[in-house]
Amino acid sequence: MKKFIIAALVTLFASNVAFADCAATAAEKKLAGAAKNSFMKKCEKDAAAPAAPAAAAKAPSCADKVTEKKLAGAAKNSFMKKCEKDAAAAK
Repeated sequence: MKKFIIAALVTLFASNVAFADCAATAAEKKLAGAAKNSFMKKCEKDAAAPAAPAAAAKAPSCADKVTEKKLAGAAKNSFMKKCEKDAAAAK
């Protein structure tokens, strides 16, 4: 629970900083109206992407491994179940 609260606070802080950076960049580019709205959405989305946990960025996800191994059907389901179980146990 404590980790969740810390992660939420970090994300909230990062989003506020990202919003300020995006707003400053939009003002610098003299954007207005729909162009500004579109830019702000994209900028905030891009700013939120690197906020993922460092461990997730280093290790490929279970879905990435399935794609890499080209698994399908029952083999895919079995692999995903085991992979997610192992990932949960590692935390």
